[in-house]
Amino acid sequence: MELKNVIGLGVAGNFAHHLEQAGELKDFENVVTAEPDAPKGIFPFYLPGSDSFLGLYSIGTDKLNLPNYEANAQVEPEIAVLFDLIYNDDKVTDLVAQKFTTFNDCTIRKEGAKKISEKKSWGINSKGIGDKWITIDKFEEGGVMDHYHLCSFVERNGILHPYGVDAPLLGYSYFYTKLKTWLIDKMNTQEDFGPLEDIAAHLKACDYPEQALISIGATAYAEFGENNYLQSADVVYVVAYDARTDSADFEASESKVILHQKVQ
Repeated sequence: MELKNVIGLGVAGNFAHHLEQAGELKDFENVVTAEPDAPKGIFPFYLPGSDSFLGLYSIGTDKLNLPNYEANAQVEPEIAVLFDLIYNDDKVTDLVAQKFTTFNDCTIRKEGAKKISEKKSWGINSKGIGDKWITIDKFEEGGVMDHYHLCSFVERNGILHPYGVDAPLLGYSYFYTKLKTWLIDKMNTQEDFGPLEDIAAHLKACDYPEQALISIGATAYAEFGENNYLQSADVVYVVAYDARTDSADFEASESKVILHQKVQ
């Protein structure tokens, strides 16, 4: 699916322990949240039409390009939701969830970066998206997403390692209506402060896009993921599966979504 006219946004800190493991908690030390487990904010990873580095379409499928300089890059295994954006004048008033897939919000652990977005996009194929979409019947409890889990692996030298923990989507700190309400608020009110950016200004600069691809937060890391950065020739898997019928593996099924990337 072509997403070049869709704004790409991510949610920071929506799964317990991820920011601590990624060494990024200090970046948000001055960011005040409404609740202790609330996400820290929204960041852009793709701004259609922008003249900045975020205007380069960075979402790949089967390849993951590491930066052409020495960098510590980690998989960030996530669920990405495609939302229709509803506006009233210049304000976002509603988000309508259409479908979801797996996503690798691959991130550089970069000292001195002033904004989250500076760690998120460095060129073509610096992100990854799954092989199919699952239609969202309703973005609330009782819908299809209730039953899904997210897991991830990295194969290195022929050995498969769990990279992120196997986590139910219901384990997100903010999900469904609570997440949607929070997203709408942040799109309209988040200011340029610390590692965060003014999302309303980005929406305006992108001429109020009709849709947003929102990666809703990375899981916590398994031991290998926490202690190993990506290397050339690694193979990345990010898998979403229906726990009622599928397993945490790469066997194809109608309900399973698999992102498979070769690192180069």
